[in-house]
Order: sequence, then C-alpha cells, then structure tokens
Amino acid sequence: MVPLRGCHRFAHLRLFSVSMAAPQQPGKTLLRPNPSPSPAGSAPKRSRTMATDAAAAAADPPVSKGCPAMKAEFARHAEYLNALKVMPLRGSLNYMLKVCMSDHWNHYSCLINDKRERLVKASRDITMNSKKVIFQVHRISKANKEEVLSKAENDLATVVNQYIAKLVKELQGTDFWKLRRAYTFGVQEYVEAATFCRFCKTGTLLSLAEINDSLLALSEKSVEPLQINVLDYLLGVADLSGELMRLAIGRISDGEVEYAKNICSFVRDIYRELTLVVPLMDDNTEMKKKMEVMLQSVVKIENACFSVHVRGSEYIPLLGSSADADYSFFGASDFDQ
Repeated sequence: MVPLRGCHRFAHLRLFSVSMAAPQQPGKTLLRPNPSPSPAGSAPKRSRTMATDAAAAAADPPVSKGCPAMKAEFARHAEYLNALKVMPLRGSLNYMLKVCMSDHWNHYSCLINDKRERLVKASRDITMNSKKVIFQVHRISKANKEEVLSKAENDLATVVNQYIAKLVKELQGTDFWKLRRAYTFGVQEYVEAATFCRFCKTGTLLSLAEINDSLLALSEKSVEPLQINVLDYLLGVADLSGELMRLAIGRISDGEVEYAKNICSFVRDIYRELTLVVPLMDDNTEMKKKMEVMLQSVVKIENACFSVHVRGSEYIPLLGSSADADYSFFGASDFDQ
C-alpha cells in the first residue's frame, strides 16, 4: 500500500477539475483519480488523494481552523480506498465467508477421506476372512460334515464380532448410505459365506432379514443400526452360485450324485427368480454381469448332472460309490471279483 503524503503538503497537491455544464456545489468532496500509467511503465501508480472545492479555487489557499480535521478525515477515507485497491476482498464479508467455507469443507473432506480409508481396510479384512470360511466349507464330506460346519460357523461368528463390528463402529447414523462403495465388496463376501454355510447345513437360503437381525447386537440402541441393503444381498447371493457349482462338482466326484442334483435344482431356482427381479432394478449394471456368470454356473452343474445321469453305469464305479458295482454293461453279469 502506498502511503499518503503529509498534511503539511496538502495545499501543494496537484488538483483536478471537471468541466461540467452545471457549477459544482461548494464544499463538495472530490475524488482524485489515479493518473494513467506511462507507456514505459516505469512510473509507479500514485495513491488516491482528496481535495475540496475551496482548495481547488486557489493553489495556495489560506489555512482555516477546520482544515486539519477535514484533511484528516479525507486522509482516512483515501487510505481506505487505497486498501481496497490493493486487496479488493481482504476484510470484506464475502472474503470472510469464502475463507470460512473453504476451511470447513477442507476439514470435512479430510474426515471423510480418513473414514473411507478405514472402511476400505475393514472391508478387505471381512473379504479375506469370509473367503477362509468358504474354503473351510469346501472340505465337507460325509465323514466330517458336522465337524467342518461347526468350525465354519465359529469362524463366521469371529468375522461378525471382530471385523463387521469395526465396520459398524465407523458407520454411524446415515453414513452407511453415503459410503456404501467403500465397504460393499466385503459385505457381499460375507453374505456369500453366510448363505453358503446355511445351505450346506439345512439346504435352504439365508434371508436378508435373518442377516440383519444377527447384526443388531453390534449397534448401539441410540443410533441407527447397520442394515445390509437389498442390492448387496442379491449380489452376494449371485456369487453363491459359483461356490455351489464347485461344491456340486466335488460331490459328484465323491459319488454323492443326489446331493449334486439338489444343488442343481437350488441354483436353477435362484437364477429363475433373479431373472424376474433384475430387469426392475435401477442400478443393475453389476447385477447383470453377475447374472451372466450365474448362468454359466447353472449350465456347468446341469452338464455334470446330466453326464452322470446318462452314463451313470460308467461313472459310479469309478467315483467311489459305496453301492455294489454293476458290471453287466461289460457283458459279464456273473463277474467274479
């Protein structure tokens, strides 16, 4: 900011005059504009100064008693104008509001980003441990069914109490709607593991209401509890078809053909019902992709069951069936083992 000239030189300042048709009123305050910059650009801009019509009347007017107070008032106003010229927004209400809003949103965005990172980490932990539960269930057989399912249920409870509890702690109020994309993959994997365990134990599908009821104990009563939405549940059920396809192929290799047929019928029913629901969904891009994969799983299970059904006399003796083998197709009905 350019400082003003001293008051003792006020009378010797360069004054401007405006030629107008009507004479100016006496005592009217005039604002001295800044001179235009020189073409070379070397001369600095002069700060605003103010004068009165009485001072414009003569180059060296007599100093009156009220002149110093008037000059001081003009000097303060000129200083204010010079401050506005240098920093137009500094000190204004608009500038203060912009600064406050900028600081507020910067702080809010930092909090949201930190929470999103914690949710992504919790989602990864849920995904990893849910996959361990699925791998545990795939070890099931006739001999160790109860043992394997018991251990899988304990591992699934650990996933809920340790990792989903962290997710619930981070998602307070309505945050679980705003930050859904940060944890949806972990929730889908948990739904897949929970429904897989339920089917292997009872042969039925675990409903969304049962899953949400099991999560109510993790939330405080004073806040809105975490509820898995319908889309994440359907995406997890669609992934379930791939695990059931692997289970069916494994059961056929162990000679449990009827169990594989039950799996085939179960997956076919799920696919038929979802084909009626998916076209009515708004955000169905990801669901459409999973439906294509689900159809491939259904076809693989059907082909495996069809091959065993048509050529069962060839497959069953080689797949470890406990029933007596029939070798009549070799032309030796009285084959002596």
